[in-house]
Amino acid sequence: MKDITGGITAPEGFRAGVAECSIKKPGRPDLTVILSDVPASCAGMFTSNRIKGAPVLVSRENVKKGSARAIIANSGNANVCNGEDGLEAAVAMTGETARLIGCDSTEVLVASTGVIGRPFPIEKVLRGIPQAIKNLSNEGSNMAARAIMTTDTVPKETAVEIDIEGVPVKIGAIAKGSGMINPDMATMFCFITSDISISQKALRKALKIAVDKSFNCITVDGDMSTSDTVLMLANGKAGNALLKSRSRHFDTFADGLSEVCLRMAKALIKDGEGATRFITIQVTGAAGKDDAIRAGMAVANSALFKTACFGSDPNWGRIICAAGYSGVPIDENHITISINGVTLFEIGRVLPMDEKKLREEMSGSEITVTLNLGMGHAEATIYTSDLSYEYIKINAEYTT
Repeated sequence: MKDITGGITAPEGFRAGVAECSIKKPGRPDLTVILSDVPASCAGMFTSNRIKGAPVLVSRENVKKGSARAIIANSGNANVCNGEDGLEAAVAMTGETARLIGCDSTEVLVASTGVIGRPFPIEKVLRGIPQAIKNLSNEGSNMAARAIMTTDTVPKETAVEIDIEGVPVKIGAIAKGSGMINPDMATMFCFITSDISISQKALRKALKIAVDKSFNCITVDGDMSTSDTVLMLANGKAGNALLKSRSRHFDTFADGLSEVCLRMAKALIKDGEGATRFITIQVTGAAGKDDAIRAGMAVANSALFKTACFGSDPNWGRIICAAGYSGVPIDENHITISINGVTLFEIGRVLPMDEKKLREEMSGSEITVTLNLGMGHAEATIYTSDLSYEYIKINAEYTT
């Protein structure tokens, strides 16, 4: 696997274009179209929140068709809780895009992000779609990444090239997300393209593997969005033999896709609203994988733990407390806790520490917590950020 440039337009046969619809502040693009030159296999994963935005409902149905040509996405308005008007707006976005590129509306996937519960400005969006399509470019990835940003401070994109039976295959992605991050999935968009030739069944399987290893292992604040969406298009332009879920090189592709998704997931955490620390929580010794994830998420979502990290405070009591209320079977006499390699609690014993030195260690940009439950052999890694004064400010003023 090697890194390449170009993001979602790095794979052969993909272009992206943006437009400014004035949904957000003037001067900021807020609409993007991602187009495959040929029909592509498609797969998607969506929020498990019982309240879902209209675009999630539309894309969830369209992705079942198994083939798509385009993704259209806007930022600034989430199109959530708008009833029939919202559904009609999401369908209108797919319909107008399909008309202009020459395909069926069910071959267009749609996503919206922004403030919940505000009337969706469909007239503005419909005026912007022709401009976004006019601007389609095989160098449009970075602008597309900017167009989907809300409280993000930086655009997020990546691309890699892998080898499938001697054929170079490219995978590219853009993502957005900064706050309201929590599985399943984090509050986020991730749009992924690849020029691999792959069956839809295999694509769905690979995407689920990748999302479970990445976006379902991150949290900023424990809030699950109504609009979380991961969409992937694979158009076959690389020219490899059709990859199936039982193909010899399926794992190679799944690993490459997982790496792309993990990079995007980490980028979301590093750009968490007001974040000053990137925190890795390594849970080991769990009785099962689900227990490892539950314990890790309980720690990662603990406001007390996260604010301690912001203050560089090695208060490991907040870690063991969160593990205790996670609901997984644990015993304090089996638990070991370390922060940045310094063991503070070991199988029921409190160990002495140089608090001043550890505080200095924790004042850096990254903190690693190791939590060994001592109950088995399962493990999981969760990624999160601290909670800072700036997080409160951003969310206190979100709609103002």
